[in-house]
Amino acid sequence: MSCRQSNQGGSNSSSKSRAFERCKPYIAMISLQFGYAGMNVITKVSLNHGMSHYVLVVYRHAFATLSIAPFALILERKVRPKITFTMFLQIFVLALLGPVIDQNFYYAGLKFTSPTFSCAMSNMLPAMTFVMAVIFRMEKVNLKKVIYQAKILGTLVTVAGAMLMTLYKGPLVELFWTKYMHAHQATAAPVTAAAAEIADSNWVKGSIFLIIATFAWASLFILQAATLKKYTAQLTLTTLICFVGTLQAIVVTLVMERSKPAVWSIGWDMNLLAAAYAGIVTSSIAYYVQGLVIEKKGPVFASAFSPLMMIIVAIMGSFVLAENIYLGGVLGGVLIVGGLYSVLWGKYRETKENKEKAAMILPLAIEGNGRIMESKLDFVEMEKAKANNNKKISAAASVESVVVGIAQLAPEACEMKAKEEDKD
Repeated sequence: MSCRQSNQGGSNSSSKSRAFERCKPYIAMISLQFGYAGMNVITKVSLNHGMSHYVLVVYRHAFATLSIAPFALILERKVRPKITFTMFLQIFVLALLGPVIDQNFYYAGLKFTSPTFSCAMSNMLPAMTFVMAVIFRMEKVNLKKVIYQAKILGTLVTVAGAMLMTLYKGPLVELFWTKYMHAHQATAAPVTAAAAEIADSNWVKGSIFLIIATFAWASLFILQAATLKKYTAQLTLTTLICFVGTLQAIVVTLVMERSKPAVWSIGWDMNLLAAAYAGIVTSSIAYYVQGLVIEKKGPVFASAFSPLMMIIVAIMGSFVLAENIYLGGVLGGVLIVGGLYSVLWGKYRETKENKEKAAMILPLAIEGNGRIMESKLDFVEMEKAKANNNKKISAAASVESVVVGIAQLAPEACEMKAKEEDKD
């Protein structure tokens, strides 16, 4: 009886551990979205209190460099490739695209708009990356295939959503917990026509800044993918990008804020929290955790959680910042999220097709008569493969077992034939 209970207890604990293992990627990605949301809200508070976004970029990537560098030095000391002059130029451009252009334009856009609006715009990244990949011929487009139609449609819908959010503000959307806050704001500080015109102008300007930031980040992804093929030490590459980006950001700040030396001063306040949080949490911890999730579940899985950040920021921003949410932002955000999932679906189907092709094409090397003949199995038509995926996988496994058997028997057959010839 006790043995049976102990066996049941062991099976229950093992099933719980397996369930927890399955849940870990979901918990990690949801936690990351809360971390990203916190960064947007804290940064908005810091910018509202007068911190220069140029200085914020410098301090953020200084913290990021100090956070990632020890892990890169320890974990990749044996696999770190040498840096050639060409590789240094690529790192220089990556630092210019990421820490300097992307972050400065993103923070400027965040300053002129709102955290929710900025998060919605950032969901354009997969679509923009697809466009950049097509422009640089890193991805081929076949308009007859559904997966590419989904990507193109998703990109167009995403761009339409961004244009709607930029050009149409619309009426204020009242949430049940913000109704009284908005009424109090309207009574305490009525908005004049001139102030409303300036706010609308800043909104359009901020939208353009965010679109530029997204293009810069997409360009970074494209160049980084090409760089990682030659420089495989990812942590070291990230450390170098952050370090070189910090130096570049210092130069940019000295030029843009040359008449304001006081902007460099930072104390134990919200400005320090914004820089440290963004550098340590979103540039260091988030990079590592997201890398683990991508390694286990793939990039599409990781990207699918990004709209959750927009929802979290909308709720946090309405409480912490009394943020106003407008109809144009809601409609545009819905279009952007819809386009995002269309692009991600196309990418998922493309990855699945490539895996199926790789599984079905099995090179057969048959040794005999002093020659090596290589043949490949014909790939089953994709329509049949889609309709009968399970049978195809089992057939591939059967063929693979036959190939293994042939590979094992071929040397023995050749040896027996050689012995017979010797006897003759």
